[in-house]
Amino acid sequence: MQASWQVWIDTGGTFTDCLAVDLDGRLHRAKVLSSSRLRGRVELPGRQRLTSPLAAALPADFLRGYGFRPLERRAVAVPVVASDPATGGIELAGELPAPLAAGEPFEVLSPEEAPLLATRLVTGCRLEEKLPPVRMRLATTRGTNALLERRGAATALFITRGFGDLLRIGNQQRPDLFALRIVKPEPLYAAVVEVDERLDAAGEEVLALDLEPLRERARDLLTRGIESAAVALLNSYRQPRHELLVARCLRQAGFRHVSTSAELAPFIRIVPRAETAVVNAYLAEAIDEYRERVRRPLGAGTLHLMTSAGGLVRAAEFRAKDSLLSGPAGGVVGAAAAGRRSGLARVIAFDMGGTSTDVSRHEERLTYRFETRVGPARLLAPALAIETVAAGGGSICSMAGGRLRVGPRSAGARPGPACYGAGGPLTLTDVNLLLGRLEPARLQIPIVHEAASAAAMALVRELAGEAGDAGGGEPLLAGCLQIANETMAQAVNRISIREGRDPAEYALVAFGGAGPQHACGLADLLGIGRCLVPADAGLLSAYGLGAARIERFAERQVLRPLAEVVHQVPEWLEKLAADAVGRLAKDGVEPGAIEIRRRPVELRLTGQDSSLVVEAGSPRALAGEFAEAYRGRFGYSPPD
Repeated sequence: MQASWQVWIDTGGTFTDCLAVDLDGRLHRAKVLSSSRLRGRVELPGRQRLTSPLAAALPADFLRGYGFRPLERRAVAVPVVASDPATGGIELAGELPAPLAAGEPFEVLSPEEAPLLATRLVTGCRLEEKLPPVRMRLATTRGTNALLERRGAATALFITRGFGDLLRIGNQQRPDLFALRIVKPEPLYAAVVEVDERLDAAGEEVLALDLEPLRERARDLLTRGIESAAVALLNSYRQPRHELLVARCLRQAGFRHVSTSAELAPFIRIVPRAETAVVNAYLAEAIDEYRERVRRPLGAGTLHLMTSAGGLVRAAEFRAKDSLLSGPAGGVVGAAAAGRRSGLARVIAFDMGGTSTDVSRHEERLTYRFETRVGPARLLAPALAIETVAAGGGSICSMAGGRLRVGPRSAGARPGPACYGAGGPLTLTDVNLLLGRLEPARLQIPIVHEAASAAAMALVRELAGEAGDAGGGEPLLAGCLQIANETMAQAVNRISIREGRDPAEYALVAFGGAGPQHACGLADLLGIGRCLVPADAGLLSAYGLGAARIERFAERQVLRPLAEVVHQVPEWLEKLAADAVGRLAKDGVEPGAIEIRRRPVELRLTGQDSSLVVEAGSPRALAGEFAEAYRGRFGYSPPD
């Protein structure tokens, strides 16, 4: 018997998925809306007392303290005072304005975050009860959604004087090469402050840092409600002293969050380094507050969060810039594990959820990117190689310029698809329902077929008005499916064909709430002959959290000719490994449980008319093999 519950939770844009292992090793499942709501349907109506199958499926008085609200009415939630699984009864603290009809959908609102609601469901703990010992692993799209919807904190960028417009200029690449009208997105920061200081390319001081003007500007920004700051000074990757002094000055002035580029991304190239610092500062408040709302009720339990690189870190070390692919990363790890269980070494992970679709390619090991673009930002941070498109079960089907469009807008968790009964628009979920590809009786959420049908007919009428001939409802619905499948196929091509891989040589692992419904259609477009739908496909991202490892990345940038430093590489790698092991030990990982993954090393030396490639099985063998190959290719030994 284990000492704690193991709880693995993936919070997406629409649903939160949960797998849990209890003290006796039994597996439990839960799926809730990410808006922290449960939905049910009235069986016997009443204004203060009613019955519902939802209450019958839960422990006694589980709903006490939650808010009750009719789904299709604009009404204030009424607190639940009692719920009885024996009768399915729900008793409210007051009367509803009008009685509900039999079969009418409703929702109950939890005052806690969705991961805690899911944890209470699997453990059977009521709202007023203390949770049992829990070791939670969590992936979340909270930071991603805040970035894409621009709901971060008001942030100030502190940058070397003369470079205040650096992030507006960027690298001058066009987002759309052939667009005649270029609309550049506004920067994430609300204010920019140019700092009197300068370091040269070697990190030597050219102009001393003057902090006095900063103190006055800091007070002014705080009075404007700007309490987050990003500090990115020129050449600070060589020498971070000026950034650290500025950061200390800002914290003393009263800034709540200060991010320094040299700490977050100590690498050359000021533009992505500065963008990384801005994103981290912009999202820090949202991530930190969310993390604490989840962690606090766990008490003595533990909380680890999934990073964009597919590894786990303890809550105190989780930073906003590492959170942006947190949710999709769990799916990649889960798909890789599902492929191994089925004897498939080469798989394409196809994770179609309620808001978006994430695809990735997996062979012998996970594939990483160390520079990632997410929405308007480019980050220097390790991340799994994942392509994301705005096509999910909640993608809205609409008309634009006389043509059908699927996405990129999503109905989200609220109101959700039309068939959820909350007044939502026509979505891919509704399309699958109306085409008979979705079985309502197997869903936990009450399904309103009539609402989906009405939304589809409204789109048919709109098409008829613009095109002169609606062509019937079924062809239109089939067209929506085809558009979505083509969009997702393009994403798969970007991680396969564009990288010299034939998708037909891979198996398609389909998961997420909507993935299996579209797997065969997508496979036909890509020429893939084998599809794998794992057990608990709708919860596979949560399963990936259980299969993930607690891990740390250690990095070092070397800006010197390879021939001059090759003999030092083994020593550097050993020091990096020791640094990563030390950070794992601080996280409570036992030394015997730590594995250092050593992969074959390849170094490439290129010249004007010649090149040399050296492969070594381990870092320690690298120097000798390099020197021997160098002598054989160029006729003399490399410099010491």
